[in-house]
Amino acid sequence: MCTFVSFVVTNFALMKTIPATILISFLVLSQVQAQYTVTGKINDDPLKTVYLLSYYGERNFIIDSARTDSSGSFRFSLAASTPPGMYKIGLGKDLFLDLIFNRENIAFTTGLRALADSLKILSSVENSIYYTFMERDREDQSRLELLQPVLDFYPRHDAFYDQAGREYEQIQRSAAQAVDSLSRSHPGSYAMRIIRLYSTPFIPASLGREERMNYLKQHYFDRVDFTDTALLRSPAYANKAISYLALYSNNRLQQKQLETEFIKGVTVVLSAAAVNAEVYKFLLDYLVGGFDKYHFDDVITYMAENFSDPSSCEDSNKESTLQKKLETYKKIATGKPAPDLELPDPNGRPVKLSDLRSEYTLLVFYSSECSHCVDMLPKVSTVYDNQNPKRLEILAVSLDTDRKAWLDFIKQQKFSWINVCDLKGFDSPAADAYNIYATPTMFLLDKNKTIIAKPISYRELEQVLRENGL
Repeated sequence: MCTFVSFVVTNFALMKTIPATILISFLVLSQVQAQYTVTGKINDDPLKTVYLLSYYGERNFIIDSARTDSSGSFRFSLAASTPPGMYKIGLGKDLFLDLIFNRENIAFTTGLRALADSLKILSSVENSIYYTFMERDREDQSRLELLQPVLDFYPRHDAFYDQAGREYEQIQRSAAQAVDSLSRSHPGSYAMRIIRLYSTPFIPASLGREERMNYLKQHYFDRVDFTDTALLRSPAYANKAISYLALYSNNRLQQKQLETEFIKGVTVVLSAAAVNAEVYKFLLDYLVGGFDKYHFDDVITYMAENFSDPSSCEDSNKESTLQKKLETYKKIATGKPAPDLELPDPNGRPVKLSDLRSEYTLLVFYSSECSHCVDMLPKVSTVYDNQNPKRLEILAVSLDTDRKAWLDFIKQQKFSWINVCDLKGFDSPAADAYNIYATPTMFLLDKNKTIIAKPISYRELEQVLRENGL
């Protein structure tokens, strides 16, 4: 500010010729554009480009980049209007460092060979709170995990069991007291909002393993404030939802059984988040995308039938992207008629799905650039070519955008099934009609073009074909 005042005084004569309104605007602008800095130093790898990314849920968006100097130092500037939240420093391929910004300067050093262990926060109350507490929390969770088998299997009448129980509960009480103390000392802290959200309920040592799991399922969100939309600028809600759904995971269950369990968990998560439309919409979209990635179709269909995008009610004539996705999932559920398609073959002739008269039809969405497709499709081709009699037709829908790449691929692989492609990639109406976000994706249809199965892998396809006598 002194520099600016000196500038004004020494240039007073010049400034007398400038209209007062411009001077006032300049003075206001100088205050509005005050900046904060994020200063870092990479100790073991100088001269590289680093990136600053923002969060929305689990997604990141690049907002700036900087080049390190010969000492490995770099600097970003953030405007005063930059919203508080978790930001990410990209330091190389799969190397990222999370930092909290809440209107303060940040300075730190780290090393790429041990990113977390070598991190030193030189300036930033928020990040000092966050990283100090998270380190303690990791230690606490490790101690609790070591004590749980004792509480589950050690004889309850033994003195050692009582000692383990007291220690188990004391670790939790001490952690809760630390959170409460920090909250009182830093009432406006963004870090504390994340820490409070990550906190788990107190679990009595007397509960057995099954009782402990049920208790957590019932009380996991007791202290979570789902109205805090500022936490959407961090991965906190996504991480909390995933950690809760992990309570329902069991590697001894078959997929259908596991989906039944996840449906229970999804219901709890979305019901708890329903107090705020923005947080609810984020979690709904996040969970739909996550379960779609792993082809948990029963869970997706359940969400599509029981939950909707709250913003879609704002304009009945304009369906939201999320709501459209949910409606499509309902249409492509097992037992539903397959949406009709019409796409050109290599000669430009239109092929319509509903015109195929085969007893069964396998609809395959793929791309010649997809390594999983390149690996799986030749196996499927062998099954198709070896049919006797032929009862299964395959309609292979390429999501390529390069005609030559598509034609070269089907020629090289000698695919004798029906090949179609409109060269629009994932923007193809066909991909949109079937909510295709990854390849390969398959749908097995009966003679009426009803969806009877959605195998994920070649092994699942083999099983489904056997079950249908193919």
